[in-house]
Parts: sequence; structure tokens; C-alpha cells
Amino acid sequence: MQESQKQRILGGSDSLYTQPVQEVIESYCWQKCQIPEHNLYQEKSGFCTLDSSSLRGSYASYDASSTERISSSGSPTSQPGPQSSSSDMHIHSPENTKGLSVNESCMTNDVDDLRLKLRELETVMLGPNSDILDSDGNACKIESDHRSMETENWNRLMEMVSRRRLKEVLIACAQAVSDNDLLVSEWLMSELHQMVSVSGEPIQRLGAYMLEGLFVRLASSGSSICRTLMCKEPASSELLSYMHLLYDVCPYFKFGYMSANGAIAEAMKDENRIHIIDFQIAQGSQWVSLIQALAARPTGPPQIRITGINDSTSAYARGGGLDIVGRKLSSLAQSFNITLEFHSVTIGSPKVELEGLLLQTGEALAVNFPFTLHHMLDESVSTWNHRDGLLRLVKSLSPKVVTLIEQESNTNTTPFFPRFLETLDYYTAIFESIDVKLPREHKGRINVEQHCLARDVVNIIACEGAARVERHEVLGKWRSRFLMAGFMPFPLSPFVNATIKTLLESYCKNYRLEERDGALYLGWINRTLVTSSAWH
Repeated sequence: MQESQKQRILGGSDSLYTQPVQEVIESYCWQKCQIPEHNLYQEKSGFCTLDSSSLRGSYASYDASSTERISSSGSPTSQPGPQSSSSDMHIHSPENTKGLSVNESCMTNDVDDLRLKLRELETVMLGPNSDILDSDGNACKIESDHRSMETENWNRLMEMVSRRRLKEVLIACAQAVSDNDLLVSEWLMSELHQMVSVSGEPIQRLGAYMLEGLFVRLASSGSSICRTLMCKEPASSELLSYMHLLYDVCPYFKFGYMSANGAIAEAMKDENRIHIIDFQIAQGSQWVSLIQALAARPTGPPQIRITGINDSTSAYARGGGLDIVGRKLSSLAQSFNITLEFHSVTIGSPKVELEGLLLQTGEALAVNFPFTLHHMLDESVSTWNHRDGLLRLVKSLSPKVVTLIEQESNTNTTPFFPRFLETLDYYTAIFESIDVKLPREHKGRINVEQHCLARDVVNIIACEGAARVERHEVLGKWRSRFLMAGFMPFPLSPFVNATIKTLLESYCKNYRLEERDGALYLGWINRTLVTSSAWH
């Protein structure tokens, strides 16, 4: 199709960002972070905003000018479109986005005019004699029905866009991407670009990052047109502060840590020497409350040895190695008159071997998997099933208890379109829950969502194969894996369950906690978000 015809159908709207394909999605596919020449987000007064590149090659692109403005309060604002209310929040102002005013966009007020444009496009693509004829020379009914269905679909899409139904347009765009329908994908992306906002309602904020994922997916599917989605990496101290803020405002991590610690304390109540292997120790925050609980045991505190396994994100946020965690935990233990020895393993979880864990005779072993097993590749990606292999290795150590905390989401082997729907549903609940504790004008909220959540969202949507490391599974699947590895369920502590219920009451009534089949389920309204279980 010639560019002139495409522009007529799309109303002259610019659609794709342009940049060589080799520069795409490195950060969202979890390569080591580097700051590229062209950033997806342009930092202004502490915030990050979308920006875009100029027209190149045979595809249209968004105008490079950023229209975000900083209000006197320091928060980002945008100019509303000609037919938008003053309360509409967009990442880019339509008057600064080339060819994207409402009157010149792909939306037309005259449906008959749209049908004419579609017919012109069909004539260009198929020729003037495109009707399929039967033996009597009459146009086949199937062709007529097909055209009628296409017209109906276009009318439906036009209504979605005109009514600015963001969630429905996101789903329609993902369907178009899944169907490799470049024309519709470009059009809907240009319209979505005006609907999303990193400082708007939860669906607008999430929509901004899901739209980024769709852009990257198209770029990596063989097109020579793409743009880099790399946000400038914050300083390590800033990233750590964002992680702490998320920890404070959302109960997911506290829920997981408390339930796991309760199971470990119950399993180790009569042990004098305890060895804990933490497969993602992060900042070591989980063990603060456990050390305090063990110090208060009526029989006296045990000797503790902790083996911490590193991950690159936590290492960057710490600004150093695991020795920082070791010193912090040792100092805490000393204040409670507990002997604590810390041992660090610097290689990633998939490469851990028995010799690196330094097991000792007479120790009672606990193994902790906090939000980490879903990063392991399985048989659907690798010839070596890292997930099941790691579980078999842990089982061979004969631990007294193994704790598992994971997001309750099904994105591991799910095809792209249903995976998009699952991600949209799951993270909508996450973003809605953040609103309860962090007002939309809060300066730290954008940074929390961008640096702690957005990368996961884009990785799930845009990447495939080994590059997609966010591969969540529901607890039912994890249960099957643990049972196949030889584990049996370990009961969680009723006392800890009651404590968690009290904790949730301090957040919001929309959180719910359910105990089912020996596991705990933490949810937001009707969506389960995190599960916790224990095994032995």
C-alpha cells in the first residue's frame, strides 16, 4: 500500500515511532541497564514522560516534541485536546502532536465517508474488480457478508475511540497486534497515545506502560521501525527509596514475608542451629522480624546462619554487594544476643550448585523462595527445565521447610493475547490499590510505578523466549511442581494468619485474605494478587 493511501485511511495521523530495530527493548528484556541516546522517558522535575521521534522511512511517527508541562506544584500537566474536557489527562498535547487533532485524526464524524475510504483502500489493494464471482456472474454472498462484518467491526472500533473507552481500545489494539494487523495497530496506538497518562487514573497510568509494551512488541516482530523504550536508570539510592516506598504503601511484600517467617518459626521452634537459604535476599528486610521473634523464644535464641543469593536489581539498589546485607543483619542479631553468620552467593539462582551452599551437619535447613521462582525458565523455553531442576536440588537437601511467595498470575506459557488480558486485569488491581495510599499528585508515585512495576509489564507484553523473564504461574501449577519434586504441604501458622488479617485492616477494606488448601491468598476486591505456601 502506498503511503498516501495509508494516510488517507488514518486521517493523516502519525502512528509508529522510528528507530533501528537493533536498539529495541534491551532494558525490558532484562539486559544490563545502559542509558541510550534516545530515552523513552524524558525526566523533568523528577518525573519521567513519554517522548517520541520524527518521521523516518516508510512508516509514520509521532512528533518528537514533548508537551508535558510542569505546574507550579511540580506535577506534570498536559494540554487537553480541542474536544476534550479540561480534566482529560494526556501524555502529549494534541496540538503539539503532528496531525493528531480530532478533526484530522482517523476518527470521522461521517460513517458513510469512512465506508468510502475503506472501499478506496480495498480498490488500491485488490484492484477495481475485487468482487468474488460465482458461476452465474453474481457477487458471492460470502464476500458481501465479509464486507458487512468488516464494516461492523470498524464501526465498533470507531465508537470505542470516540467514546474514549481506554480499556476496550487497549484490548482491541492488542488483538490487532496479535493478528499482525499493522494498519489497525498503528491507528489505535495513535489514538491510545492521547488517552493514556502516567499521572492520571489507574487505567490511564497502566495503559501508558501497556502501550509501550505493544510498541516494543511490534518493533521486535520483524519491522524495521521501532523506538527504544529505555528510561533513564535512577541512582541506586533513588531506586532503593522507590522500593521502600512501594513496600510501605502496599502489603504484598509484608504479607509474603510475614507468612513465610511464620512457617519458618513454626518449623524451627525446637532447633538450636538454623540455616536459612534465601534465593532472593534483596535488602535482607524479611529477616529482621524473624530474628526478633527467634530472640524471644522461651527456650532461648538459636544460632543462625543465613545464605543469601544475589540478584542484579537488588545489588544495584543497594549500591554494593551482599556484604552490606550481612553487616546489617549481623549488627541486628548482636543487639539481641544472637550469634549470626552470613554467607553470600553471588551467582544467579539457576546456576546455584550444592557445593556453593556450604551445608553443615546438625543444622536445620529452611529454604525461602520470595517472588523469584517465576524468573526461572522451564521446559517451554529451555531444553533444561530450571524450575523443576532447582526444586529437585532443594529437595535433595532435606529441608525442614520451604516457603514460596509468588504473584497469582498466569503468564508463563500463555499466548500473547490472553497474556495481555491477564496482565491488564492483574496490574489494574495493583495500580488501583496504590491509589489508596499514594495520591495521584504524590511526586514519588510515578517513580514507584515506573521503576518498580512498568518494566515487568512491558517485559510480559513485549518479549518472548528467554528474553521474557516475568513468567508467573498460579499456585495450582506451583503445587504440581512441588509435588512432582517430592514435597508435601506444610501447615501455615494460624497465629501469623490472624496477624496478617490485622495488618490488612490498616491498609484498605478492599484487601481480602483467604486461607484455602493450606495456602494463603491475598487479593484486591475480586482479584487474587499474591499467594503464600510452605512445603517440606
